[in-house]
This record gives sequence, C-alpha cells and structure tokens, in this order.
Amino acid sequence: MTTTNTTADTAAKATTNGTHAPEHTPRLAMMELAPDVYKAMVKLDQAARRHLDPVLLELVKIRASQINHCAFCLDMHSKDALAAGESVERIVQLSAWDESRHFYTEKEIAALELTEAVTVLTDGFVPDEVYEKAAKHFEETELAHLVAAITVINAWNRFGVTARLAPGHYTPGSLKH
Repeated sequence: MTTTNTTADTAAKATTNGTHAPEHTPRLAMMELAPDVYKAMVKLDQAARRHLDPVLLELVKIRASQINHCAFCLDMHSKDALAAGESVERIVQLSAWDESRHFYTEKEIAALELTEAVTVLTDGFVPDEVYEKAAKHFEETELAHLVAAITVINAWNRFGVTARLAPGHYTPGSLKH
C-alpha cells in the first residue's frame, strides 16, 4: 500500500508532534527590518491604551485578533488578559460574545460591537447605532482612545498575519503592543 503525504497530513503531523507546520513559519522580522515603524507602533499603542480599563482593552484586542485570524496576537492578548485577572470562561466565550452576552457588561458589549464594526469595514461604515451605543457607555476621551486602540490592534494584526508570527512563545510582560 502506498501512502502519499498531503499538505494537510504534514500540517496535522506537525500539530500533533508539537512543531509548527511550514505555513506558520515566520517570514518577515518587522522589528529588525523596520525598527522605526515598530517603535512608532509601540508608542501609538501606549498612547491609545490610556484612559481604558486594561481588561476591557484585552477583550477588544482578542476579539479583533479573532476576526483577523492573528494567532500571534490571540496568544499574546489571551495571556495578558489572564495575567490581568480575566477569566478563562470569558476569554473562551469571546468568539461567540453575541450569543453569550450574559458573560459581559453592557459597556463591554458596546466595546465589542464597536470593535467588530471598525475591524470589518467591508460591511460598510461603522453604523450610527453601534457608535451611539458606545458613546453612551464611554466618555468622549475614553471613546476616542477606544477607537484608537481598535485601530492599533488591527494594524498589529496585519503585521502579525503578513509576517506569519508564530504563536505560543509569548510570556506576559515580555513584549507589549
């Protein structure tokens, strides 16, 4: 009997034996190749996070990273959320927050709705009702920082996905974005 190795077989074997499949091999070292851009992004991220609750910020970053399929950022922000005191249950339910609203406050739901609207712009503009709901729960300065934080995590996700940054190696506090 002859066996053929397909890409799916290779990926499955790589996953089960603890190594990464070739398609998850990092391919662009942004920090080293564009250090000025990386430093500017870090400063932008630091500025955006001001005035925001750290746990809410991590929920927003996780949700945007789920939508954008950025495994590196999912790994990072899930670990940061846990380190900040977030529960495993709320992190696990985040991908289905709309069906699990009872796990989140109204303010968190407004932030998650805004995160989805800003992240998935292919659906059109950010709807007025989504923005107005967020505006009811956040002071203007806080709302401006929330929009900035959503924008920044979307930019980080694009770097992570394009560069194929590999998840699983992050330790909370070792790298911030």
